[in-house]
Amino acid sequence: MSHMKLQGRTRRKLRVRKKIYGTSERPRMTIFRSLKHLYIQIVDDTLGKTLVSVSTSKKSETLKGSNVETAKQLGKKIAEKAISSNIKNVIFDRNGYIYHGRVKAIAEAAREGGLEF
Repeated sequence: MSHMKLQGRTRRKLRVRKKIYGTSERPRMTIFRSLKHLYIQIVDDTLGKTLVSVSTSKKSETLKGSNVETAKQLGKKIAEKAISSNIKNVIFDRNGYIYHGRVKAIAEAAREGGLEF
């Protein structure tokens, strides 16, 4: 990733994170997108702990299909894990990424899976 692109995303990320703060009642669902993998975490910022996480890099996760299809499967998986951990309401943190493609697919699949944001 080029220096300017990363700098722009970091700037957007910090601007959003000034407003978004995950509590134990309503934790923050954050996305990280690398060139190969997707990572989703549900974080309680008051404790500074990750409550639930899924990613495409784990060997146990067998996900097939295109990038967007994989993102949908991952979105459903995070919703299942969150609901089993008694987390229903979250704050969506797109982490400076544009709400499009894989990020949008994760969000829509998580909503379909029962998460509210």
